[in-house]
Amino acid sequence: MLQGKTALCGEGARGEGSGVHPCFPAAGGQGGVGKQGWGTSRGCCPGQASLQTAALSRELPASPSEPILPQLGTHLPTRLRQQPWSLLYCTARDGFSLRTLYRCTNQLSSPALLLIRDTEAQVFGAFSTSPIHVSKCFYGTGETFLFSFSPELKVFRWTGRNSFFLKGDVDLLMVGGGSGKFGLWLDGDLHHGGSCPCETFNNESLSPRGEFCVQDLELWGLD
Repeated sequence: MLQGKTALCGEGARGEGSGVHPCFPAAGGQGGVGKQGWGTSRGCCPGQASLQTAALSRELPASPSEPILPQLGTHLPTRLRQQPWSLLYCTARDGFSLRTLYRCTNQLSSPALLLIRDTEAQVFGAFSTSPIHVSKCFYGTGETFLFSFSPELKVFRWTGRNSFFLKGDVDLLMVGGGSGKFGLWLDGDLHHGGSCPCETFNNESLSPRGEFCVQDLELWGLD
């Protein structure tokens, strides 16, 4: 089983296991991202760049010279930037199932980083200081945020207008909300999802079409 690890640290760090997992460097760093394309396989298959690599480099095979984008690490809470992160769930390894994702995280209390690539090669996701789990009501903290690479990194932080950070139903995961709209949602099969502007984060739609089909999904957590 692949056990990818990465730290929010300085340049050149790589994950353990068969996948390549560069670090999120501190402000001003370039990280360990190389010229790796998306390829045709999913997520974190052995020998292929993970979603994390692809999202941060954003270098498609047709455009290998595109510049490396700003790193997500500088947007995380300062106390977490030097912490080692591990791959908890990956659709390529674990299959497409929200219930399986919950099972992979039900013993943890660490923050969570959700990375999604849709079938149109758009990359986006969410960060939460709380683990993702089934809940009867919304939970989370004001450090939760949504983000997208379109292609520049955009981060959408808490507005303070409501506290609809995350809610996990058995067959639906929601991040952000208000007026019946969700900043990000995923269905129980993790095949389909959607994104709308929401009051919690005042975000743009993370996917150009609003609704999307998932190509790859990874969930990372602290060791």
